[in-house]
Amino acid sequence: MKKKILVTGGAGFLGSHLCERLLNEDNEVICLDNYFTGQKENVVHLLDNPYFELVRHDITMPFLIEVDEIYNLACPASPIHYQYNPIKTVKTSVMGAVNMLGLAKRIKARILQASTSEVYGDPEIHPQTEDYWGHVNPIGERACYDEGKRCAETLFVNYHKQNNVKIKIVRIFNTYGPRMHPNDGRVVSNFIVQALRDQDITVYGDGKQTRSFQYVDDLIEGMIRMMASPLEFTGPVNIGNPGEFTILELAEKVIHMTGSKSKVIFKSLPSDDPMQRQPNISLAREKLEWEPHIPLEKGLEKTIEYFKTII
Repeated sequence: MKKKILVTGGAGFLGSHLCERLLNEDNEVICLDNYFTGQKENVVHLLDNPYFELVRHDITMPFLIEVDEIYNLACPASPIHYQYNPIKTVKTSVMGAVNMLGLAKRIKARILQASTSEVYGDPEIHPQTEDYWGHVNPIGERACYDEGKRCAETLFVNYHKQNNVKIKIVRIFNTYGPRMHPNDGRVVSNFIVQALRDQDITVYGDGKQTRSFQYVDDLIEGMIRMMASPLEFTGPVNIGNPGEFTILELAEKVIHMTGSKSKVIFKSLPSDDPMQRQPNISLAREKLEWEPHIPLEKGLEKTIEYFKTII
């Protein structure tokens, strides 16, 4: 029996990989996107599949459908995109959550919220565990995204407590892979695009700030396991790679792997940019038997190959 699954933000970087995986597992998939940052090219190869449907829709407006599961991924996720229209970003997170939770309540579907490590802000504890409340500036440049996602988590938990909606919350840490937007301003795509063009590689601050990078396939596996986990486990659960690299190490690795003539140059750090971001994934290991398996080199290889085809 095929499951019918709705993926909001399904034409985005993560959403397109999720749609593909769900179709490969013999489900029927309805992909919803308003193309604010998602792109039709990301899912065009799926359109021949009779069990895939692409719908242009903005989840700040209600949407009616009968499905078994909902993955709520709709929201611009890179600083360049979410700061471009901060009000729209908040509305997508908050009104989008209200609309999708209302739908899940009516049709009794399971619903998974793609939350973010940004709920931890610029963390004062390291690595971050799910019971850490975060250190977020509510009026800073990144607040439209951070606080929007925090509010969405609040809504999910309250719909669960008040209306018995079957919820799941994952907090996604830095993820990279094919179909990242070349202009999204994220560090992996930035470095690869600059390296392939032999341009200077821009490192903000001294490059000693650390990030943990997970390859997209590992993340999708974590999300699918979370959706299938027992109902009483609602999360939130961190899905990320605890392996930590400095930004400078990443820049040097990308230059080496692309054989680029690029030089590293340093610029001043943007406001509220966290110095460290690393997940504690012991909860995911315990509850989902999940951990990332794809090493940085292997993931970068696939990502570099993808960017070569679009640049």
